Amino acid sequence: QDDADAAIARIATGADLTASVDDADLVIEAVAEDLDIKEQLFRQLDAVVSDAAILATNTSSLSITRIAGATRRPERVVGMHFFNPVHIMKLVEVIAHPRSDSAVIAAAREAAERMGKTTILVRDTPGFASSRLGVVLGLEAMRMVEQGVASAADIDTAMELGYGHPMGPLRLTDLVGLDVRLNIAEYLHHELQDPKFEPPRI
Repeated sequence: QDDADAAIARIATGADLTASVDDADLVIEAVAEDLDIKEQLFRQLDAVVSDAAILATNTSSLSITRIAGATRRPERVVGMHFFNPVHIMKLVEVIAHPRSDSAVIAAAREAAERMGKTTILVRDTPGFASSRLGVVLGLEAMRMVEQGVASAADIDTAMELGYGHPMGPLRLTDLVGLDVRLNIAEYLHHELQDPKFEPPRI
């Protein structure tokens, strides 16, 4: 409880972007999984944060290169993909794009590790490592429900007890959000031109 109380005491909220980030060393964005919205926010952030600040996006699939390109400091933009539920999941996927500064990548990894996370480093490619694999599993589980292979609960149990997943792919999709998963699937299908990412009708 003491740790929880101390953590809550460190959190402040604000409605003014400039006042919220003007003295920040690291800004981690977690807005909707929409490239236009993220680019707009990064243009705004670029105008108000210090030159030394690192800008990180929590996108799970979108182009870090495109998001970084919305700023005058692409070398100081990095992907930091956290996993749901963030307070439990240990992984942070750190994504480097072609113009990334190696010191910024190292600082992002260090910040995540200070949060008690384990980091992996991946190249900026649609879906990175985790979403590209996880979305395929979730979409195939949905297709199995459509085809009447088994119930949603039994498909989830198969992955939880048969493969040791902490949560089945359908339950995870509900947690992440069907809208978020749909956006990711449509983006990967468009970018990779691969039929396995085509969203099922369900």
